Amino acid sequence: MSDEDKHFHELTHADLPELLKHDAGVKVGGVDIDGIIRGKLMSKKKFLSIAEPGFGFCSVIFGWDMHDQTYFRELKISNAENGYRDMLAEVDLSSYRRIPWENNVPFFLVSFREPTGESLSACPRSLLERAVEKMEAKGVGALAGAEYEFYTFKAPETSTSSSQPSERNSSATATFLRENPANSLPSLEEGMFGYSLTRPVHNQDWYYAIFAASQQFRCDIEGWHTESGPGVYEAALEYGEVREMADKAALFKLTVKNMSSKFGITPCFMAKPRANLPGNSGHMHMSLSDLKTKKNLFVREEADSNPPHEGLEHVSDLGRHFLAGLLEGLPDVMPIVAPTVNSYKRLVENFWAPVTVSWGLEHRAASIRLIAPPSCPPKGTRFEIRVPGADTNPHLVLATILALGYRGIEKKLEISVPPLGKGQEVGGKLDKGERLAKSLKEATARFAAKDSIARECLGDDFVDHYAGTREHEVRLWDEAVTDWEVKRYIETV
Repeated sequence: MSDEDKHFHELTHADLPELLKHDAGVKVGGVDIDGIIRGKLMSKKKFLSIAEPGFGFCSVIFGWDMHDQTYFRELKISNAENGYRDMLAEVDLSSYRRIPWENNVPFFLVSFREPTGESLSACPRSLLERAVEKMEAKGVGALAGAEYEFYTFKAPETSTSSSQPSERNSSATATFLRENPANSLPSLEEGMFGYSLTRPVHNQDWYYAIFAASQQFRCDIEGWHTESGPGVYEAALEYGEVREMADKAALFKLTVKNMSSKFGITPCFMAKPRANLPGNSGHMHMSLSDLKTKKNLFVREEADSNPPHEGLEHVSDLGRHFLAGLLEGLPDVMPIVAPTVNSYKRLVENFWAPVTVSWGLEHRAASIRLIAPPSCPPKGTRFEIRVPGADTNPHLVLATILALGYRGIEKKLEISVPPLGKGQEVGGKLDKGERLAKSLKEATARFAAKDSIARECLGDDFVDHYAGTREHEVRLWDEAVTDWEVKRYIETV
C-alpha cells in the first residue's frame, strides 16, 4: 500500500468538512451486478449530513439489467412486491478520489447494505468483503492484479459538417449502431500490431490522457500497450490489496469510457467484438500473504525434490491447495468469469483462450497460469486466472477466486489434473481437463444446481440472485433474431 493510499485509509468523517471545503458537490457511486458503477451527484451539504450513517439508494439497480429492463423473473432483493425498496448505501471513505475529467469533483464509492445495515447478498463489493474477511480471520491477506484488453472504434460524427471530437461520442455510436451493421463501425486503427511503438503516436493525446487520468483517479496503470488486433489496447493495473484492486479495475473501465468519449473514441470491453479475431481478456492475478510478515504464502521455503506434479517445486502446500480449489470449482462458477452470451464466443479453440480446466507453469493457453520460480523471483509467485474476459465484474471475479481458493485450503484439496505441457494443444487429446461450459445457458444451470460448489462458496442468496440475472440474459438472447439468421435464411428456406 502506498503512502498516499495509507492516507486515504486514515480518513475519518471529522475530516470531511475540511477535505471538501472548496467543493459545491460530491459524486458517489456503487457497483451493480454487471460491474457498472451507478451513482449520482449530490450537494456537499446533503453529503455531509448522510456520509456517516449512509443514505437510501433505490434497490432497483439490483432489479433490472444493464439496459434498465426489469428481470423477467422478479428477484428477492428488488421487486414489485417490495416496492423496489430502498437499500442502505454506506460511504467508503478510503475510496476517496477526485474525477480529473470532471473538474476534480470529489468521488466516493459506496457498498450496498440491507436497510438494517447487514451485508447485502448481491452487492459485489460486499461479496468480496465477505471473502476477504474469511481469509483475514486466519491472518491471511490477498493481493491481486488485473489486465484488460479492449477494442477501440472511431465514434461516428453526428454532423457531416463537424469533425470536432466533442461532436462524436458514445451516444452517437449507439445511434449509429441502431441504423447500421455493427461491423461497419470503423476501428481506431486497422491491422494487427501488438506492442507497437508507432501506433499509439497516431492518437497520442488520447493514449497519454488515459494513462494520466488513471493515475490521477487512483487506478494506476503499470503497463499500457497495443495488443494484437485492429485498434486493440491492453492495460495492466498496479498490483495491490484485493479489495482495492477490484475498485481500481471497475474505475479503470469508467475512466477509459469517459475519457475516450472526449476524443471521439468508443472503447469496447465485450468479450468478442469481432468474429475471426482474438477476443478481449480480463486476466486476474492473485497471491496470498501473511498479514503480519507480508511474506508470500504461495512460496515454498525449500524446493520440493519430489512434487506431485512438475512445475510445483517452489509452490507451498497452501498454494497447491489454493490451486486445487480453483481447478475443482471453476466449472461451477463459469457465469461469473464468462457472464454474457457473447463471453462464450471468446472461449473457443485456436484463439489462445482457455476452454478446459487446465493449468501449467508459465502456460498462457491454460485456464490457470502458474507464475513461480524459476520464471520469477519467489516474492512474485502467483496464479493468473485466464478464463475471465474484459466483460466481467472484477469484484465478483476476485471474490470467487478467493472463495474457491479458500475452500481448497480448508479441505486440503489435491490437484486433480496434470499440468499442460509446453506446446501442448489446449482442448486436444493430451489435455485431461474437463471441458468448460460452451454457453451461458449451460453454465448458469450448473452454477445454480442445488449441490454446486458456487452455492457452497458464495451462498444461496447470492447464487439465486445472480443465476436469475443470467437466466434473464439467456432469455433475451433466445428471443432475439440476429443479422446472421436473417442473412442465412431470408431467401433460402
